[in-house]
Amino acid sequence: MELITERCIIRNLNIEDADDLYNVLSDVRVMRYIESAFNMEMTKDFIQTAGLCEPPLVYAIVWKLTGKVIDHAIFHSYEQSDYEIGWIINRNYWGIGIADEVTKELIEYARYLGIGSCIIECDAKQIASKNIAIKNGFVYEGKIDNLERYRLVLQ
Repeated sequence: MELITERCIIRNLNIEDADDLYNVLSDVRVMRYIESAFNMEMTKDFIQTAGLCEPPLVYAIVWKLTGKVIDHAIFHSYEQSDYEIGWIINRNYWGIGIADEVTKELIEYARYLGIGSCIIECDAKQIASKNIAIKNGFVYEGKIDNLERYRLVLQ
């Protein structure tokens, strides 16, 4: 997959992305509501198991201006006709609309694929994630496994 937004390219991950990805996944502030910060071995394992599997569960988000991976987008089949959408982004790029830009592109791609609905799950404390979900038309469904779930019906 390769999707192009105004400022980013969403593409398949590869093992050469490990250093850039590690810079983000090792950041305690970035990972605060997700899981413990990663070491390099965990980062490489994540690329292998989530990015290089078939079909991939996650994709690289590349900053067009530099060609650097600023982290990853989550986009995969989830339940029945649902696809999960998500993102983890280098905190140097927080607050400038990258997550919203990526979300919009993934929604359009899901429509193109004929997917029934998309979901976003996040910790209740992830205010920015909840705001992006609502801004893009996702509707709150409740808490599932301690995560808040938002759904956007596409069909």
